[in-house]
Amino acid sequence: MLRVAVFVSGNGSNLQALLDNLRGEVEFALVLSNKPEAYALVRAERAGVPTAIVRYEDYSDRTAFTRAILEVVREKGIDLICLAGFNRILDPVLIEAFPLRIMNTHPALLPAFGGEGMFGRRVHEAVLASGAKVSGATVHFVTAETDRGPIILQAAVPVFDDDTPETLAQRVLAAEHRLYPEAVRLFAAGRLKVEGNRVRIAPA
Repeated sequence: MLRVAVFVSGNGSNLQALLDNLRGEVEFALVLSNKPEAYALVRAERAGVPTAIVRYEDYSDRTAFTRAILEVVREKGIDLICLAGFNRILDPVLIEAFPLRIMNTHPALLPAFGGEGMFGRRVHEAVLASGAKVSGATVHFVTAETDRGPIILQAAVPVFDDDTPETLAQRVLAAEHRLYPEAVRLFAAGRLKVEGNRVRIAPA
């Protein structure tokens, strides 16, 4: 069974969606956080998933921080890493060790409204400021270039005239909760084929 690690920094609603939808289909072998106070760790403990805390502040730089994470992940025999609201950009050392085996979810239709510094409320504010009529959610593979990895799944979400960042975020998050478990399920089934920067989904 596919051994999955989920990296979190906050509330962990996407972690909960993964746990709720994939129980028995994959093995959640680790939930790792850079924030000891993250509520996501409570969610993991309630589900009986092992947890680990690796604080950025305990290391000299991003490379040392990422190497510490890599050591934990290797000890657990992880096959797939899912970033779920993890608020630290990882050094390429981890990406090189897990090529096309790290996923992330982003609250917009990449490549629009992505890149370094574009996360959370900032994304929804940018969407509203642009006048876009559609936003959405994206699940993609992680590469060295932030938010530019091959796109696995996307779902569009309408932007309404009276939307605030909060109301838009709620609808986008619901889309993320649908997409992320499905992307992991497709990976576990061996149905994702990456050709260049395009992900093709093989028939069941």
